[in-house]
Amino acid sequence: MSSPAVEPGTKLAERFRLEDRVHESGGATLWKAIDEVLARPVAVHTFDPDFPRLNEVVTAARVASRLTDPRLTQVFDATEDDGHSYVVSEWVSGESFGDMIANGPLDPERAAAMVAEAAEALAHAHEANLAHLCLTPEHLVWTAGSTVKLLGLGVDAVLDDVTSDDPAREDAEGLGRLLYAGLTGHWPGDEQDGGGLPVAPMGDGHFCTPRQVTAGVPGYLDAIVCRALLPETRRGLEPLTTPAEVAEALASVSRPSPLPMPTPMPMTALPVAASRSEGIDTAAPQRHTPPPQHHHQNQHRPMPRQAGGGMVNKVAMTVVVLLVMVAVGLGAWTLGRSIGNAGTPETGEESTTPTPTAAVGTREVKPSSVTGFDPLGDNEERGELAINATDGKESTDWHSESYDSADFGRLKTGVGLLLDMGESVPVKQVTVNFGSTSGGTVELRVGDSPQLDDLSVLQKINGVSGKKTFTAESPKKGRYVLVWFTKMPTYQGKYRGQVLDMKVLATK
Repeated sequence: MSSPAVEPGTKLAERFRLEDRVHESGGATLWKAIDEVLARPVAVHTFDPDFPRLNEVVTAARVASRLTDPRLTQVFDATEDDGHSYVVSEWVSGESFGDMIANGPLDPERAAAMVAEAAEALAHAHEANLAHLCLTPEHLVWTAGSTVKLLGLGVDAVLDDVTSDDPAREDAEGLGRLLYAGLTGHWPGDEQDGGGLPVAPMGDGHFCTPRQVTAGVPGYLDAIVCRALLPETRRGLEPLTTPAEVAEALASVSRPSPLPMPTPMPMTALPVAASRSEGIDTAAPQRHTPPPQHHHQNQHRPMPRQAGGGMVNKVAMTVVVLLVMVAVGLGAWTLGRSIGNAGTPETGEESTTPTPTAAVGTREVKPSSVTGFDPLGDNEERGELAINATDGKESTDWHSESYDSADFGRLKTGVGLLLDMGESVPVKQVTVNFGSTSGGTVELRVGDSPQLDDLSVLQKINGVSGKKTFTAESPKKGRYVLVWFTKMPTYQGKYRGQVLDMKVLATK
């Protein structure tokens, strides 16, 4: 082991005082230090004079210092000279991902949310041509401030002399390992990188999938791990080869609160005490000034009583109040009739409503269950989101996986959303809100069997966007209703189907 180039108490750049030696290996030493100017702890790497990759590590640190994503460890200083070369970065306090799963897997959504944050941060780093290459459970931290931090970007790869011909794919696989570990409590890789986690079990020469290891893992998360990490088990799915693709696959996962991003200010700022952040005053709080109240001289004075007119005035006032109440009632009744008849044109008048809300003689039928439908793939197409399509809320949605082409890479002919109505009903009309997607082709299918070939096509629509209504010339009886995407619409540069809400009407 090389002797340390500096000792506790050494002060670098006349402000960073080294205190505790945390780790030492290969000529590099990690210290906990104090920034005496800002009175805060920092992490400092120092290097022996003969450290072989000094220029590379300082260069990587300087690139990292220009990144602005708050989920990446901030680099404050990086200096290379003949005296003391060092890198100063943020000191992160919190619980590592490895500590969080040491006694077993996390809740699947919680694990996926943390990895999603890391994937988005890494995607930002790769845009600046900076990779991590050393992702382990110790590099992901849930901080004391309830945010996600990713440690060691760029610097750790140089310190450990790790390189890759395909850094984007390497980091995508690293994110897949982290998600696997969070879902199962096992590490799908070399034992020394798992931070004490048990190595994942093997089957047929490769690691078992998360669902084979731990019960209750959602199918879509299992598929994401397989696409990123386990090529033998992808079942024809497109691989995830970059952090950006992993981030996109995890985009719908609910995030830990509070989110590591700024939140919008309220329209009216309430008075709050001034605060300080790292020695810098924040902006003075806005004060809400109530509107001035105009006080008239007679506002609080009692009105003079008129002699002999008290009873007459009371009777007159009562009559006036009754007349006002009658007028208001008549107005409300008239307005209600006007609104109620607005959508029903008189005889000979053409309706301006493009789609009726309900067909004549129909009733709304609620499904007993809703599932993601992928019979040509792994039978799972974001099934955990399916209930959102029939909850009556357009603020929630079901959406498919994201694909690189509208034709699913020619791996299958479609995916969709399957409603089980509980019994066979005469389906007359189905209204679907496809949201902000555009393009694509959708078939509405109905039948008494959930098998694709047994479901008859009720109607086909090209150009999937906003609300669409499928109407049968004559009611089609069936227990199952399928929204079947045969060509995916575009969505944010990818291809993805989406249903915000849908309603099934059957004849009475």
